[in-house]
Amino acid sequence: MGGFHLSGLIVVLVIGLLIASPKALQSMSRNVGKHVGQAKAIKEKVLAELPMEEISGISQSISKIPLSPQQAVHMLLTTEQEKKKRETKEERSPSSVEKSP
Repeated sequence: MGGFHLSGLIVVLVIGLLIASPKALQSMSRNVGKHVGQAKAIKEKVLAELPMEEISGISQSISKIPLSPQQAVHMLLTTEQEKKKRETKEERSPSSVEKSP
């Protein structure tokens, strides 16, 4: 449905040739090409100036936000289970036992 097809592009070119002369169409297309090139250069400059580390950090934190109540409950339960596992590991590990002199 959306987008250009080859037949549509041909129709647009034929109508453009009928309305404007070939020389005018050539100069218009040259100007459009220059502007597209300038737009690409501006886009690359803006992307080079963006702090990508901060953007990636934000995108990672956004992925942790639950989108449904089920995801929120699942996240809460898994964090509680992880806390319990950590507590049991700390109780069993010998580093948590204090040595007396």
